[in-house]
Amino acid sequence: MAEARLYFDWNAGAPMKACARARLVELLDRPGNSSSVHTEGRAARAVVEAARRSVARLCGAEAKGITFCSGGTEAANTVLTPDWTLFGKPYRFDRLLVSAVEHPAVARGGRFPAERVEVIPVDGNGIVDLDFLKRRLGELAAAGERTLVSVMMANNETGVVEPLSDVARIAREYGALVHSDAVQAAGKLPIDIEALGVDVLTLSAHKIGGGQGTGAVVRGRNGFAFSPLVTGGGQESWARAGTENVASIGAFGVAADAALADLGDMVVVAARRDLLATMIRDIVPDVVIFGEDAVRLPNTLSFAVPGLSAETAVIAFDLAGVALSSGSACSSGKVTASPVLIAMGVDPLLVRGGLRISIGLETTDEEIAAFGLRARNVLAAMKKQHGTAAA
Repeated sequence: MAEARLYFDWNAGAPMKACARARLVELLDRPGNSSSVHTEGRAARAVVEAARRSVARLCGAEAKGITFCSGGTEAANTVLTPDWTLFGKPYRFDRLLVSAVEHPAVARGGRFPAERVEVIPVDGNGIVDLDFLKRRLGELAAAGERTLVSVMMANNETGVVEPLSDVARIAREYGALVHSDAVQAAGKLPIDIEALGVDVLTLSAHKIGGGQGTGAVVRGRNGFAFSPLVTGGGQESWARAGTENVASIGAFGVAADAALADLGDMVVVAARRDLLATMIRDIVPDVVIFGEDAVRLPNTLSFAVPGLSAETAVIAFDLAGVALSSGSACSSGKVTASPVLIAMGVDPLLVRGGLRISIGLETTDEEIAAFGLRARNVLAAMKKQHGTAAA
């Protein structure tokens, strides 16, 4: 009998929560366009509005600040635009500053011209250089430029948590707005958009156990609004045209409620992540764990074994029944050198071996133990073939 597969790639996409799946299936059987005024349409609208309130609670926001869209990438491209309004009047940004470790959806700069996008460097743990940010914002403000800053809440590859409150505080000093990609942080860290001082967050449903193809923009209470990316009808209060995906949005709301309720249990996930690190270090004493000296997401472990190729390792683990990854899952499905590790100044020989394990609350102790056994076999075989330091 074949051994059960181990899914350790939750950051790429979390398994759908049972409650969200049940809600999705229930809603798929219901007719009705949420923009229609008849009974079925009003029922669909009620589903969307309930989900809007749930997602708002997850982020400490107001329901009216939530705009549903097709996912984190669309959400990022929506808000990364020079064209905003402030209390209904045009407000245009001249410059976009993004951290050097952003997800590709943000790193490409959205709707800003390429020459108007600048990079904020990071240190060896992947933490943004606050001194650089302060200095550059001061220079831009002195030149009369308006700046939008985009720094993720937590990195999708290393799990490193950014000092977002400090970023927001510095941005305020110079009149800049702050966007944060909170796709990986949602459901793993408490989020309060107002307490953080952030102006806008972006989310993805399938990272918290909702369905794929749904996301949200979350705005703070400051009077700012973005220029829509998708135009046409008046859905989402004219912020995103197109008929809402009622079933998937309803599932998103249920997943958001569950994620909020489960936050207190993330300490258990962190303990399992640390046990995985101990297991790997026992197998390969010279393993390098990225971001180990920084605050990290409780579920994420990023590492490299000297002399080991990530591409070969991902395939070897997959053949052993373990799904893990190298870098971002949004890089066209290819195992390539991680821009995140490069930005952190990691040795190129280690960059090519960067791997990521990401787990969830439903990951069991038995699965952790099974991983330890399979990892020892995989790494021993790779040692024999490539002469690595695996024990």
